[in-house]
Amino acid sequence: MTERPRSLPSISKSVEKGARLALFAAGLFAFVMAVLPHPPTLPGQLSDKIQHMLAFAVLGGLAAAGYRKVPLGYLFIALTAFGALIELVQAIPALHRDSDWLDLAADTLAALIGLAAVRAVLKRPSA
Repeated sequence: MTERPRSLPSISKSVEKGARLALFAAGLFAFVMAVLPHPPTLPGQLSDKIQHMLAFAVLGGLAAAGYRKVPLGYLFIALTAFGALIELVQAIPALHRDSDWLDLAADTLAALIGLAAVRAVLKRPSA
């Protein structure tokens, strides 16, 4: 007798909606912090790249949980575009920020990790 594999845990629709709301809030927070001319310093004085990676890992995880029916590739492209938008806005001289394409590389790597980690844990609903 063969044993059926156990399915991965799924999340309720209300949790999925909550993840979407949290994704919007986290994205708005990340954007505002990225474009402030003099953002507040975070405890622990984390490097800029670590801050980017933490933000985009969270955004990736929330996107994967909030949009379970959307293929990971589409979510990855959307998060990469968001990271590129941040870097383009930071290039505006009046903001006195530094645009760095290595930040975008950190964003995309972290987004991919966040997306893959959460998607690996959650069961994708059947269509």
